[in-house]
Formats: sequence, C-alpha cells, structure tokens
Amino acid sequence: MRPSGRALDQMREVSIETGVTKHAEGSCLIRVGDTHVLCTASVDERVPPFLRNTGLGWVTAEYGMLPRATTTRMRREAKDGQSGRTQEIQRLIGRSLRAGIDRVALGERQIVVDCDVIQADGGTRCASICGGWVALRLAVNALMKAGDVISDPLGAPVSAVSCGLYAGQAVLDLDYPEDSEAGMDGNFVMTGDRLIEVQCSAEGSTFSQDQFGSLMGLAIKGCGELMKMQKGAVS
Repeated sequence: MRPSGRALDQMREVSIETGVTKHAEGSCLIRVGDTHVLCTASVDERVPPFLRNTGLGWVTAEYGMLPRATTTRMRREAKDGQSGRTQEIQRLIGRSLRAGIDRVALGERQIVVDCDVIQADGGTRCASICGGWVALRLAVNALMKAGDVISDPLGAPVSAVSCGLYAGQAVLDLDYPEDSEAGMDGNFVMTGDRLIEVQCSAEGSTFSQDQFGSLMGLAIKGCGELMKMQKGAVS
C-alpha cells in the first residue's frame, strides 16, 4: 500500500490554471498533488551573445524554491550562490523545453521560463517542466497572434513524471514520503512518444532491466495523461 493510498500506476491529482500573472507573455500555476509551481514565460527580443546573427532562437529556464515551500524555512538563493541541485534542475528544464521547440521557426529571440516552487511535496522538477511547457506555449501563441512568429515552433507537449521502486514495487509519480524512502527513483521526460531525458539512480539497492522496463511503462502512461492535461490547458 502506498502512503497516499493510490494505486501503483495512479498519478496524483493534477490541475493547471493559466493566465495567473498580469505581465508575463505566458503563465500558469500547476498543482501536482501538494506540489505547486508558478511558471512564467517571458519573451526577450535579444539572444545570448553566442547566438547573435545566427537566426536561431533560444529557450532557457530558471528554477527556485520559495523559503517556506518545505516543512522548514530555507534561505533565499542568490543567482551567484545557487546550490548545485538548483543549477542542475534549471538546466534540465531548459534542455527539456528546447528539445520540443523549432529554434529556426522561433526566430532570433529568447524565451525565459521561470519556475518558482510555492509548495514542495516531491516531483518539483517534473511539475516545473510540465508547467513550463504550458507557459511557453502561451508565450508562443502571443507571438504568433502579434505576427512576430509565422510558423508554429512548438509540437507535442513536453511532459515529465517521476517513477521509482517503493517497498519493492514500481510506482508512478512519487510524492515526498515515497521519494524519501524509495530504493530507486527516476525522472522521465518525453514529448509525444519520444524520450528527451531519463535520470535514474539507485538509493541503497540496485535495479534490474525488467524493473526499469516496468518504470518506463509507468512513465509512458503518466506522461500521456499529463500531455492531455497540458493540451487542455492551452486549448
């Protein structure tokens, strides 16, 4: 039995509320169980120096947790003093979103996706990727409506979900009690039926190829459900 009482292949309840901020070109508040993340996408007509005069666009991300997103207050992180975990997560978000966009069609501009964790209960990076794509989609819609982008640079949604081995069973969408006790956990990032990135690590025990296959099957199911939610949020 999972601590939450969910079935092994059952996601937490997911909701995505769009247009939650006034100024950002795209924004949403995604809730995956008790993990809540505010995602905004901001359009910048400038690109990083290494992309100037290339005709290529860029998508990047920043990630952070508010001081009381967890059970005890954390200190705010300055940009030049970010933890290794924060840097790793925001690079993952950026890589994932860039994999789902045609940078030629975007044109020589940058979209910055900010993911701020309001409340954390496991799976914050996965929720950030899912909500980040929704905010990105809305920002691209605004560019297309204004005539600044002619050809749609976005394809299938980019989604992500965690899976792991809890009490010897393969489970989908770990919350914090499961994540903290999991013998193995992983994050699976997909677009359509294609993989973007898989991060898996054992925590005190190894895992077999068959177990990994079970986790992969759960991830495909979970990402499929999330993609439907993402499409519904931006339709």
